[in-house]
Amino acid sequence: MTDRDPGEWPVDNPVELEAADEQGTRHLALTAEQARFHVTLGAIRADLEAQPSEMCLRTAARRWQQAITQLADELGQQLKNAG
Repeated sequence: MTDRDPGEWPVDNPVELEAADEQGTRHLALTAEQARFHVTLGAIRADLEAQPSEMCLRTAARRWQQAITQLADELGQQLKNAG
């Protein structure tokens, strides 16, 4: 053991901050993507759970499907026009 407390200088095995920062950035990007997916799915689920009958539930599900498909078509067209 050493006579130093954790975090005290000098550090025998320093961490490379560039590598740690790059790894942290990748982790944050992945976490943000997962969080966005789960928040969105949670909002859709909450809307579906609020439906009073199975018929209303199926109608709401179709509405969500159509909205998502329309968004994908619009964004696909934008990508096509940009590239």
